[in-house]
Amino acid sequence: MIMRKENNKKLVLTGLLIGLIFAELDETVVSTAMPTIIRELHGLSLYGWVAGIYMLALTMFMPILGKLADLYGRKRVYLSCMALFMTGSIVSGLAPSMTMLLVGRGIQGIGAGGLMPLALVIIGDTYPLEQRAKIQSLFGPMMILPQLLGPTVGGYMVGHVNWHWVFLINIPIGLIAAAFMYIGMRETRSDEKRTIDWAGAFTLILALLSLLLAPVLIDNNGLSWSSPIIIGMLVLSALFVALFIWIESKVQEPIIPLHLFRNRNVVVLSLLVLILMLGLMGGIATFPFFAQNVMGLTPTAAGYLMLAFMAGAIPSSILNGFLITRIPYRNLFITCFSLPIVGFILLSQIGISTTVLYIVLTFFVLGLGIGALFGGDNLIIQESVDKEHSGVALGTVQLFQSLGATIGLSIFGSLLARHIKNGVAGLADQLPTGKAENIATGGIPSGLEPDLLVKIQTVFADSFQNIFTISLGFVIAAFFICWFLKKEVLTKREEPDQAVLSVH
Repeated sequence: MIMRKENNKKLVLTGLLIGLIFAELDETVVSTAMPTIIRELHGLSLYGWVAGIYMLALTMFMPILGKLADLYGRKRVYLSCMALFMTGSIVSGLAPSMTMLLVGRGIQGIGAGGLMPLALVIIGDTYPLEQRAKIQSLFGPMMILPQLLGPTVGGYMVGHVNWHWVFLINIPIGLIAAAFMYIGMRETRSDEKRTIDWAGAFTLILALLSLLLAPVLIDNNGLSWSSPIIIGMLVLSALFVALFIWIESKVQEPIIPLHLFRNRNVVVLSLLVLILMLGLMGGIATFPFFAQNVMGLTPTAAGYLMLAFMAGAIPSSILNGFLITRIPYRNLFITCFSLPIVGFILLSQIGISTTVLYIVLTFFVLGLGIGALFGGDNLIIQESVDKEHSGVALGTVQLFQSLGATIGLSIFGSLLARHIKNGVAGLADQLPTGKAENIATGGIPSGLEPDLLVKIQTVFADSFQNIFTISLGFVIAAFFICWFLKKEVLTKREEPDQAVLSVH
């Protein structure tokens, strides 16, 4: 595959940004519209699977699509992913039943699994290192735009049009993004015949499916991590992983080349994002529940508290984008990842008298620390592996990040529910009949006596202190993992400004 100089960089970047923003926007818009969709399709029992099947598909296909892009060209595979995302949107938008909606969401998830990693690879092939560092440092912060617009767009669609357009609006936007990419990106591929490791791909999908179905079943079917079904699925996943490693060691063109795990930066950053997402997402994603029940904020206000996180992450990301080509990136990561430790120490002290200002400052500190990851880890990976493996390397690291987030959300959600349920059990005789069982998931009922309300809010505060203390352990581990990065400055390689950049 050869990337030529006549690429229209502005068109390529515009197409990538439009595609990514709307793929991200889809998630928040759909979550806003879900109550209406569930009501019309009579699918309450399958509510959690709408998000679950999307994340399953997205996570499973990330490294596979990255490898296909390495083999057959970034442009062809990226446009195919965009086509899959639009096809899934059509199926979802026209779905007459929850079953068809789940099929559509699965197709959307497969397409989305290639959009982010391949966008970063294409930018890596198109821009020289210093420009790329600045561009990729803005990618993470730009993804906050869908989080802000999603509830508004979803609410408008449901209220003034109908829920079908929540999905169908992706079609014209996707076509525009695809047109920019098709016109702006020039790519010629070698005629060399490449083989696909179908056995490895199938085994990887089975391994990830067995692993990721566990938290989905726990969240949606009321199972626990100690149930025989869940333990059996985890054991099955481990067996498939062992089989996958054996297959990859034998084939000529492995889906995930095992030599990637001899690369120090790939291993360290995979561990870093896995551990960090386990602790960070598990703790932070449950915070709106605290904000609403203990601090008394509305759901909207609780959601917008996360803006404080982005207020710290955006300048940190931009600054790191400028510095990462000038000073050793290990020093940057060590400095930045000391801040989440401070943030979670502060969060582990929250109580019923915690103020909004305290939370805003805490989230701002967290954002300053995590901002180093917005583009930084992807840039280091791209510069640590051969160009011909950049797609699968990025897909693999993002796979570990997605695994950490998915499993962390489930584990921490289960822990939080159990702590609250145990804490409220002693107050069950003072609560309305049947309310004690629902508080852990449904929140504190209204109309309680002030003394009883304070007691229940104290249970919530103690439960969240426990959760954030566990998260603190994870971010401390992430801080020490940063010390194993190479102590080097990202330096320029052969750049795409030259007449021809050979990728294969």
